[in-house]
Amino acid sequence: MSDISLHDLSSLDATQRASLLQRAEADLSVFVEKVRPIIQAVKDEGDAALIRFARELDKANVVEGGLQVSEAEFDVAFDKVEKDVVESIGFGIDNIRRFHEEQKPETMWLKEIRPGAYAGDRYTPIASVALYVPRGKGAFPSVTMMTSVPAVIAGVPQIAIVTPPTSDGSVDAATLVAARLAGVRTVYKCGGAHAVAAVAYGTETVKPALKIVGPGSPWVVAAKSVLSSVIDTGLPAGPSEAIIFADDSVDGGLAALDLLIEAEHGPDSSAYLVTHSRTVAEAALAALPQHWSRMTDQRVEFSRAVLTGKRGGVVLTASLEDSYRFINDYAPEHLEILSKEPFAHLGHITEAAEILMGPHTPVTLANFVLGPNAVLPTSRWARTYGPLSVADFVKRSSVGYVTSAAYPELAKHARRLARYEGFSSHENSVSEIRDRYLAG
Repeated sequence: MSDISLHDLSSLDATQRASLLQRAEADLSVFVEKVRPIIQAVKDEGDAALIRFARELDKANVVEGGLQVSEAEFDVAFDKVEKDVVESIGFGIDNIRRFHEEQKPETMWLKEIRPGAYAGDRYTPIASVALYVPRGKGAFPSVTMMTSVPAVIAGVPQIAIVTPPTSDGSVDAATLVAARLAGVRTVYKCGGAHAVAAVAYGTETVKPALKIVGPGSPWVVAAKSVLSSVIDTGLPAGPSEAIIFADDSVDGGLAALDLLIEAEHGPDSSAYLVTHSRTVAEAALAALPQHWSRMTDQRVEFSRAVLTGKRGGVVLTASLEDSYRFINDYAPEHLEILSKEPFAHLGHITEAAEILMGPHTPVTLANFVLGPNAVLPTSRWARTYGPLSVADFVKRSSVGYVTSAAYPELAKHARRLARYEGFSSHENSVSEIRDRYLAG
């Protein structure tokens, strides 16, 4: 397809190459200004603002059914969803739970640093967390699965899902099935910037939370940015992005098949096939029309917009080393290594949130049922953040305990450093003044 973006990396200057690294949420300034009045309205008006924004922005009427999903709505959801889909949701949740159980830290550990002096960590769950489940370009029970399971495993006592309602004021039935199977019973019918504001400030119906996690549109990302001093906004998770890296051992048609996985999320997604093989690149381009013929019109429209635009297509490199360098510079949310020997490439990749190895591990498996979390940092944040995990739902406290036998040596060294830094109260607290109190 001649209209698919083909980027010959060796022919690009530094500015052109840098433009390939840009994501849809790279400049949030326009969105930030648009979300500010929405946030203020929710803060000032509470439920009334949520009901109004549901009508104006989500085209949904939540007056009759209320802003919170009822137990009856949960029950009806299981009747609405096909039995085999319920089975697959359960299968995915089981695998996600098995994976995340291994991440759960021990409640407390202590190490004897010096004889009689102990130090360690204690982990306790965050008291309240909101889970954002998007709805705009489809229904995503998988996001419910990925966010709910680690929160439940961590033992968060107050967990709530916020998700945009459908036009009749209900919530996607599969999302409710996933929530109940994962162990979450509170779901609020609000999305976008107004949902972020609702869980940040609280309303008559929505309880405020200490943290919000989950992917969202630039509107959601912008709202999180504005409210970051009010609520912990977790890892940066914006529109979907992926790199499919292919060496010359795989068919380009397979690479094209997987290139469409994240590209079909929406026109604000980013998706590149990165290869040093022109044969693979040309085969991928030739295969795309056939793959598109098996997709729905909407998903063809979304993926075509990505692959013909500025944030997608084929990146042809001069060598494997150039491919590795581009991948590390891009720091993708999802990375597939399509190769018959994927582990030969793994050691060269240091900047990717998710790395899926070999032709039998497409992004689809990881998005739904493999087990690792599919809520991942976007927009190059994989350089400092990892996937959502149990660790995102607990906080760590340092613990120290010093015995009377160990105290004198530690006090001597601490006293010297306190004096050097000019902190007299620090110095006094480990001086003979303390010794007199302890002796008494």
